[in-house]
Amino acid sequence: MIVEETLRQRYEGVKNEAGVWITPAFPKLIYVLEDDNVHENSPYFYLTQLAAKCTAKRMVPDYISEKKMRELKLSKGETAGNGDCYTCMGCRSFLTPDRSGNGFNNVANALNYDPNKPKYYGRFNQGVVTINLPDVALSSHQDMDKFWKIFDERLELCHRALLCRHERLMGTLSDAAPILWQYGALARLKKGETIDKLLVGGYSTISLGYAGLYECVKYMTGHSHTEKEGTPFAMAVMQRMNDKCAEWKAESDIDFSLYGTPLESTTYKFAKCLQRRFGIIPGVTDKGYITNSYHVHVSEEIDAFDKLKFEGMFQQLSPGGAISYVEVPNMQDNLKAVIRVMQYIYDNIMYAELNTKSDYCQVCGYDGEIKIVEDDGKLVWECPNCGNRDQEKMNVARRTCGYIGTQFWNQVEPRRSATACCISNSHPRPPRSEAPDLYSLFRTVLAHDEAPLAPPVRAELISSKGPGPRYGAAKLM
Repeated sequence: MIVEETLRQRYEGVKNEAGVWITPAFPKLIYVLEDDNVHENSPYFYLTQLAAKCTAKRMVPDYISEKKMRELKLSKGETAGNGDCYTCMGCRSFLTPDRSGNGFNNVANALNYDPNKPKYYGRFNQGVVTINLPDVALSSHQDMDKFWKIFDERLELCHRALLCRHERLMGTLSDAAPILWQYGALARLKKGETIDKLLVGGYSTISLGYAGLYECVKYMTGHSHTEKEGTPFAMAVMQRMNDKCAEWKAESDIDFSLYGTPLESTTYKFAKCLQRRFGIIPGVTDKGYITNSYHVHVSEEIDAFDKLKFEGMFQQLSPGGAISYVEVPNMQDNLKAVIRVMQYIYDNIMYAELNTKSDYCQVCGYDGEIKIVEDDGKLVWECPNCGNRDQEKMNVARRTCGYIGTQFWNQVEPRRSATACCISNSHPRPPRSEAPDLYSLFRTVLAHDEAPLAPPVRAELISSKGPGPRYGAAKLM
């Protein structure tokens, strides 16, 4: 009942200044696809139908496959297919499984501690540093031996930067944020006690991010990572980063994990830095952005189902966080196609979203997709019904990373959005991949900081097996 009402409320939306129901950006909702809700004869399939209707209009909920997640997220003593299902922190950052197998012996002093269950509530991430993969490739001048040498050097630079973040947090007193550290949001430590014991032993994670796998592979091999000539190299790059995380973890007892960085506005900054250093190289540096994490490039025509299947391989190699999208037009009159995609997600990929359009023109009342048009070399938003271009008189909602954005973006996002499309309104057809993401700031060409200590409090996991969250959502301990 609670799940149903949550979906109905989100489908309705929120009112704008004119009293019109529009798409809200928050909160983010995640719907768990399970054996008891994903098939037409499942007892809770009606909830999945409602979720599809909501996604087609409001872009949420997003979808976790319990089947795939329980194959990949294995706490100590668990076997493939019998692992854990839990939500992400923010848009895509996932905690590593509970390697203690018993809730880390209640190191956080939780009042609801159960030694027979893995622990996700209350755990957190210490931050991210991201490596610019195209920069590594271009610095090697297509010399494969030189590539791996530079790659290892850059990875070590990221390692050192991550340790700086970790060491900066060591010694922090619980008094710095009592709600987090003393009153149960993350822990119930004593006054004056440091948080040090929560920074090691796997209780919290720290992430090596990566960006631009497509451009890296394209430059080094001459092929996309979706092609048979490029895929092995792409997988080798991913494996090297995972191996380094495992090596660092063994050395320090800190849970390093590989993370598909949201990238946000840094996609533009990385691209411009590459152009300044290496010039314009067709297919590599000739865009105003680089591709998000492992994603298929926006220019490639690939079936939505093939895209999800292909990217699912890379989610296995991004244990610290990953997300995949398919871009769709208005699907409100074709919910069967939405459900078909959801069922495919259940069988093939751990975490994915459908990106549609949900806009409103306050001038003429048009409720549909506000178009992106070019005017004297600049991309602008325009109502296709009345021609309104006043951003103060329109509501536009787009997903620009794992979150929905309702503000207007720089020139990169509309330029990418203008080329992205995945499924027709009548049947699946060759799509263009998701547009890479947009809004934070990197500090250097090679690495970027994200806010530390991001607890899993932004996403609500909704499941037909119960009215509330299971793991990883906001909850006092």
